[in-house]
Amino acid sequence: MRGQVRRQDETQQYNGITQGVIWQQLLIFFFPLLFGTFFQMLYNTTDAVIVGRFVGTVALSAIGGAASQIVNVIVGAFLGLASGASVVIAQYFGARDDEKVSASVHTSIAMSVLFGAVFMVAGILLADPMLKGMNTPADSFADSRIYMQIYFAGMVPNLIYNMGAGILRAIGDSKRPLYYLIVSCLANIGLDLLFVAGLKMGVFGAALATILCQLLSAILVMQCLMKSRESYGVRLREIRINRRQMTRILQIGIPAMVQSLSYSITNVILQAAVNGFGTNYVAAWAACGKADQVFWMTSNSFGVAVTTFIGQNYGAGKMKRVRRCIRESLIIDTIITISLSLILWFMADILIGLFTTDRTVIGLGRMMMHFFVPCYVTFIAIEIFSDVLRGLGDSFAPMVICVSGICVLRVLWVLIATRVWPQFSTLMWSYPVSWVPTGILLVLYFCLTWGRNGKLAGAGDSL
Repeated sequence: MRGQVRRQDETQQYNGITQGVIWQQLLIFFFPLLFGTFFQMLYNTTDAVIVGRFVGTVALSAIGGAASQIVNVIVGAFLGLASGASVVIAQYFGARDDEKVSASVHTSIAMSVLFGAVFMVAGILLADPMLKGMNTPADSFADSRIYMQIYFAGMVPNLIYNMGAGILRAIGDSKRPLYYLIVSCLANIGLDLLFVAGLKMGVFGAALATILCQLLSAILVMQCLMKSRESYGVRLREIRINRRQMTRILQIGIPAMVQSLSYSITNVILQAAVNGFGTNYVAAWAACGKADQVFWMTSNSFGVAVTTFIGQNYGAGKMKRVRRCIRESLIIDTIITISLSLILWFMADILIGLFTTDRTVIGLGRMMMHFFVPCYVTFIAIEIFSDVLRGLGDSFAPMVICVSGICVLRVLWVLIATRVWPQFSTLMWSYPVSWVPTGILLVLYFCLTWGRNGKLAGAGDSL
């Protein structure tokens, strides 16, 4: 009885995900993620801004080009896997199964340490061949290798923080990960200014600042989890792999990981193609990618909110609430996407100018942003329905759809279309050309399997 009362209190404390007005509770949970998006953007762009301003275009190309894309592939792969853990924990938390919540949490932490160690060793040892495979420009190769190897040296705390933050969000706490991110972001800005602008340590200093701040964020999130006496609390002696929970996490996480990799790998292939156009295009591509992170991180953060809401309500058996959450999420995400698209369109020069003073690079970056921004609306269906299906525990079919549409179709476009039309604009078209059919297929799959006549058709449950 005491356990049930405690879990009821937790449900109320963490935003009432399984009760209350859906759009209000969704926004209450989302806004800390949105502010976290802002600080995550600052965290990720501080290196680029300070290096671009104080070191130069070649250094900006080094940290924003091939090395950044490779890092994104590895971290993106783990975040996809970690999303499986978040879904499992959210569903167990919604079902109020304390024992399985605890087993899943400790298994997740153990997995983050294991994967972090493997990625660290592989990234350091294989930096040269990976950068060569990416056709990294010769003038930025050495700096790219330095940035990449140092970043991978801090991979264990990086993954621990991301997993720990995912655990907190899975139980409905989006505020504490925000606080830790703010502290880490401010520390990163200070260390970047010290190492790069003050001590003139260049790319090495930027990378060192990044991994030190990742260590700080990992300590903060682990301290939080270890202090908790609730079901999601971490006790060091219990950190181990539970085979049953790991199997369930992998069943959801591996398809999500492959889906994440489908984005990252295609970006790597595109980066290799961009590298062939020279350093100015590489720098502009990197600056554009940093500038429009405000959209991608906001979209991804909203996706985290949707997955958590769907997971907890599905675990609690509230199917009617699940359906309403899907409808209201589509409306909210559409408003967010249109609003951010307008901001990015009109502020393109200002945003690109944060990273470089080179007028040629600014002009190229503006051209890229003015192409991509109107296309973002076509990504709404992919974001929402991928996250909805993941929250329901269905991640294999969406993975197949996304890999086929976003990875295979985009790669084929790059390999074939660029031979017919060898202009830079052909590379940019690969994004909307792959987003539209992928979104359509995801909507069709959801409607046929989970929609009106599918697994969510029952309406007898309460809100």
